[in-house]
Amino acid sequence: MFFKKIKIERKVILKREVLDSILSYCQIKHPNEAVLILKGKSKNGTITVDGLVIPPFSHSGPTFAGFPHSFLPFDMSYVGMVHSHPSGPAKPSITDLHNFFGLVSVIVGYPYEEKSVFAWDSSGRTIPLTITPETPPS
Repeated sequence: MFFKKIKIERKVILKREVLDSILSYCQIKHPNEAVLILKGKSKNGTITVDGLVIPPFSHSGPTFAGFPHSFLPFDMSYVGMVHSHPSGPAKPSITDLHNFFGLVSVIVGYPYEEKSVFAWDSSGRTIPLTITPETPPS
């Protein structure tokens, strides 16, 4: 066998201030879905999210959110996307899986609290999600 298949167990680390921004943005966009791009790093299966981007020309409604990928500036720090589900479970739909972007999809369910945030891979399997404590001001 020339190539070994190494199974990488993914996990997501989300900074507290990024989570607070995601939850606020979802509340502002409610009752429509919200969509944001996750920025960060991935190393040895650990995806660390430390920033967000509002995608240019994004559009949303009560049951959809999206953006044209062709207008995104090239950036190697994009690790995935986050969107909200204003109604229904915070699980990826078939449409979500077909429009998967990056390494991870984070879905936030209503009422947009920390306990309603989940991470998913491109096959619809959950990825463990950890929220880091808030960074003290320097």
